[in-house]
Amino acid sequence: MQLRYNYRAYPVASQRRALARAFGCARVVWNDCLRDRKEAHAAGLPYMKSAELSRLRITQAKHTEERAWLADVSAVVLQQSLRDLDTAYKNFFDSVKGKRQGRKTGPPRYKSKKDTRQSIRLNTNAFSLQGDGTVYVAKVGNLNVTWSRRLPAAPTSLTVTKDSSGRYVLSFVVDTEPDILPEVEAESGIDLGLSAFAVLSDGRKIDSPRFLRRAEKKLERLQREHSRKAKGSKNRAKARIKVARQHAKVADRRRDWHHKASTQIIRDNQAVYVEDLAVSGLGRTRLAKSVHDAGWSAFTAMLEYKAVKHGRTFAKVDRTFPSSQVCSVCGFRDGPKPLHVRAWTCGECATVHDRDHNAARNVLFEGRRIVATGRVETLNACGVPVRRAHVPAQRGETGSPRKGQTTQAGITGLQAREHVKVAV
Repeated sequence: MQLRYNYRAYPVASQRRALARAFGCARVVWNDCLRDRKEAHAAGLPYMKSAELSRLRITQAKHTEERAWLADVSAVVLQQSLRDLDTAYKNFFDSVKGKRQGRKTGPPRYKSKKDTRQSIRLNTNAFSLQGDGTVYVAKVGNLNVTWSRRLPAAPTSLTVTKDSSGRYVLSFVVDTEPDILPEVEAESGIDLGLSAFAVLSDGRKIDSPRFLRRAEKKLERLQREHSRKAKGSKNRAKARIKVARQHAKVADRRRDWHHKASTQIIRDNQAVYVEDLAVSGLGRTRLAKSVHDAGWSAFTAMLEYKAVKHGRTFAKVDRTFPSSQVCSVCGFRDGPKPLHVRAWTCGECATVHDRDHNAARNVLFEGRRIVATGRVETLNACGVPVRRAHVPAQRGETGSPRKGQTTQAGITGLQAREHVKVAV
């Protein structure tokens, strides 16, 4: 499987100027090639191939007076910029044809030199790891790097990024072998929320750290200072960097916390099930700041790839599944409840439920059912099935279990019928 490893780089002044030239040249090649394709499309001409664009906008452009400075950077940077444009167009075409899952992808757009985030991509022909701990980048030099951890294998590509706070980051793509963990008996359903970041089906609660909320006071002060500076002045640019650095600290703390929490959950459980939340929709409500501060999507993405890496089972429960409405003991559906109701009593069996714990237990039952029915194929990094939680039918069981009867997946008969209704 392919993993990405990020490290901070500290270029000197001359190297920062060389990287700025590389960022600018890659941006110009992107914009020139994009303009040619847009003009060809508007004129009704065929789609311009990459080979033709490479000849016109890279090879021949270097010999012109207005684009002669393209020769000052590595040709690999320019070619990779054109390949990135091809990838952007492919994603757009696949999205239009319905071949690409997820939200619709728009057509590529022009890049601006005013963008605070710049990046270039390199293959193994344009960079190398040196014995003294530096990284050589073609026509830039040896960059000093802080190696926070060892690379597990030789990298296949490198992305050099300057973020909005002025930090330089080297991102290596490495092909690694899966690290399969010993099997454990525990399985867990997870209910994500705002009052508590996550509630597990075994009753454990993970408090929400709320990194953005804790940094709001300092951010407000820095943003006021930024707004008072004259537009276009150097002091305003310095104030913007201070704001960006504070936001970067918040994002780094959140990401580090997500990694630690997701790793612990994957190590402790053989199977992990979460609800597929509509984060983009919740991000447009009055709870938007708290939703984005929680970072549910990043957390579930970490759970998913770490499950693949370590040979664990991972599945998402459909967002339409009424996890907060169904009693996890008897399966009775008690109806929707407002958010301020944090505990409720089942009208069928009189069990008192904590709202989040009950939802986590239902997510666990539904996740087991999804895996047992084969709707989710659990694979390891090499594409080989790791663990399929098939539940064999009991003797005489030809349909749904009777009321009160429990299957090997831990679901009562009433729950099974309720789940079938929801799925239909």
